[in-house]
Amino acid sequence: MDAGGDATESKEHFVLVHGAGHGAWCWFRLLPLLRGSGHRVSCVDLAGAAGSRVDPGSVRSFDEYTAPLVDLLSALPDGEKVILVGHSAGGLSVTHAMHLFSDRIKQAIFIAATMLPFGYQTEQDIKDGVPDLSEFGDVYDLAFGLGMDHPPTSAALRPEFQRMILSQQSPQEDSALASILLRPWPAALSAARFGRGGGDSSAIDQVRRVYITTAKDCMVKPEQQEAMIHRWPPSKVVAMDTDHSPFFSAPERLFQLIVKLP
Repeated sequence: MDAGGDATESKEHFVLVHGAGHGAWCWFRLLPLLRGSGHRVSCVDLAGAAGSRVDPGSVRSFDEYTAPLVDLLSALPDGEKVILVGHSAGGLSVTHAMHLFSDRIKQAIFIAATMLPFGYQTEQDIKDGVPDLSEFGDVYDLAFGLGMDHPPTSAALRPEFQRMILSQQSPQEDSALASILLRPWPAALSAARFGRGGGDSSAIDQVRRVYITTAKDCMVKPEQQEAMIHRWPPSKVVAMDTDHSPFFSAPERLFQLIVKLP
């Protein structure tokens, strides 16, 4: 979904990139705040999201998963730069886009997001970037679209765990909406690798990065966020005292932070 405003009135063009299982819908509180301030906003549905009309189990690669974002950036008019905002696993798609379109990205904002310069290349990348939800028990429903003798094709967070892991501080209404719209995400997301596999990061390092931490996060733990920040320091770190979903639990505060960053 491209929720565009009038380009003649826009101050910036924000491209909002959701995390695993979410979709463009999750920005419904932030979107009117940004547009109401004169900014242009594009909310992307990655492959398999609720608005994409793609079966998440049919997505076989990370490139296929993130293609809607790549297509959007490819279609930008010459000279236009955007501000990418990635939440959670959406940080992988944002970084992938930085490798491809560093000259079209003014800034990249990571909200409780996976921030790894080359994706999941090493065991340390996996430790820092993949949520460890073992304390909650068996939280995932796996689908085996190619048969039980093949790896899973998609995964989903079981409904009984969604609020306690994703949005424990958020309004009940927002958690209810999420329970309706959350979808499985392609297993290909766990194989996200891009760039030169740990080589030259000079192109992506030209893009200004900001990381917004979430202190009460049960999905991407604060210690994981800090580890990724330490390994690949951004230009700025901003703290929020929220759950994993500040676009639900503190949308006005998130809006204020985002618009002050450019």
